[in-house]
Amino acid sequence: MRKELKSVVISELTEKIGQSSFFYLADSSSLPVSKINKLRRICFEKGIDMQVVKNTLVRKAMEAQENPDQYKPLFESLHGPTTILFTDVAKLPANVIKDFRGKDERPILKAAYIDAGIYIGDDQLDVLANLKSKEELLGEIIGLLQSPAKNVISGLKSGGSKIAGILKTLEERAN
Repeated sequence: MRKELKSVVISELTEKIGQSSFFYLADSSSLPVSKINKLRRICFEKGIDMQVVKNTLVRKAMEAQENPDQYKPLFESLHGPTTILFTDVAKLPANVIKDFRGKDERPILKAAYIDAGIYIGDDQLDVLANLKSKEELLGEIIGLLQSPAKNVISGLKSGGSKIAGILKTLEERAN
C-alpha cells in the first residue's frame, strides 16, 4: 500500500473511531469468501460498517485520537487479521456474530470498545450481546418511576370513591 493511500485510510479510521461510541475488533480470517460476503451483507442490512483493516493503521488512528490512552488496552488485540465493525447500537455486532457463527468458530471477537469500556476476548461475546440499549434502559427507568405514581393515583381514586359511597349512604339514611 502506498504512503498516500495509508494516510487516507488512517484519516478515515481516525474520523470513524472519533465519532463512534461503539466498535468491535474481530477475526474473520479462514472464512471462505462466500461466508465473508454473507457476513458483509448481514452487517450492511443491520447498519453495521464492516471493514478489514491493517492493524498498524488502526493503531495509528487510535493514537491520533484526543485521548489515545483510552484505546491502549485494545492494542494487544491488534495482531493477526482484523475486521473492525462500527455501529450505533452497542450490542448489535455481538448478536450478529453469535447468530452468524452457528456451528462455526469464526468470526472471533478480539475486543470491543463500548462507551469507553473495553471488553477483550471472545468470552465477552455473551456479555456484550446482553447489554441493554439506551432506549431499553430509559424505558425501564420510566416504568420504575411511573409505578409508584400509578399506585398513589389509584389509591387516591379508590379512596375518593369509597368516601363518596359512604357519604351517599349516610345521606340516604338521613332522608
